[in-house]
Amino acid sequence: MAHPKLADISALTGAAVDGVITTAQLREAGLSPGSIAARCRPDGPWQRLMPGVIMLGTSAPTRLQRLRAAVAWLGPGSVITGADALRAHGAELAVPPSVHLLMEANRRVMPDEFMVLQRTSRLPAPLYRSGLPYAPPARAALDSARRESDPERLHRLLGIPLYWGLCTVAQLRTELDAGNQRGTSAVRDVLRHLEFGSDTYVFGMARRLLRQAPLPPPSWGVTICDLRGRPIGLADAWWDEIGLAWQFGAEREDRAKPRMNHLALTAAGVDVVRCTTDQLRSEPGLVTRELVAAFSDAARRRRPKVQALGLEAFEAAA
Repeated sequence: MAHPKLADISALTGAAVDGVITTAQLREAGLSPGSIAARCRPDGPWQRLMPGVIMLGTSAPTRLQRLRAAVAWLGPGSVITGADALRAHGAELAVPPSVHLLMEANRRVMPDEFMVLQRTSRLPAPLYRSGLPYAPPARAALDSARRESDPERLHRLLGIPLYWGLCTVAQLRTELDAGNQRGTSAVRDVLRHLEFGSDTYVFGMARRLLRQAPLPPPSWGVTICDLRGRPIGLADAWWDEIGLAWQFGAEREDRAKPRMNHLALTAAGVDVVRCTTDQLRSEPGLVTRELVAAFSDAARRRRPKVQALGLEAFEAAA
């Protein structure tokens, strides 16, 4: 087979995703093993990220390129888990230097220096984001938690999927019960503690919804009072500059005291948007449109004569 001209290389590498491609794909596109090797020399335009996986460039690989390289090397049956999976599902958290992947228990592969390989007989059905297979949120959080020995970091790690509304404490416990029980006592202790703040999950769903909405950030979990300081009602989210309240999970009762009637807020001139937990989960687009419309209406009228207590941002139990 004739070697392709340099001008043809871009056409031959159309199968690359984020600049990552396998040597098998390059050979199928017409490049010989020698030509590939030449381009991966120290002074060449490409670099090998892993055996059989090439990056079409010489800059330091991005996190996404490392993930693609790892999955390309391991092939079908590999699933990204841990912090990278939680980020892919919408959480904001720092990632460790290494990427954490699951693979079938009967495979024998030596991990690369930037990879943590975990063999498992319970390979989860992956959720795909941008073509990459990720473990579901509960599994991803627990895979990281099982490797964490510091109590404070463990508590925070297990709180992250709740904070972002990715899963519930019950789903974390179900996933924990399904796996190996060795060394799970510390995780169970944290889950028992987090269960008392189960509303964190509902706030997390709301927080993720607002990340996609064209609205300024609200204050979370405030009490609305009249100008004399007498409580009128509660707002799960509150836009103080225009006097707009959002009550989500409106079907639940506040654990500390009964939820004050939203009609009192309306009577005081406060615009109130209400939705159920199920609507947050299954109809985020509808809830977003209602919030945007209510914000627009509230911004056009005079702010009601009320004040809000507890304007600090809501913090997760983690």
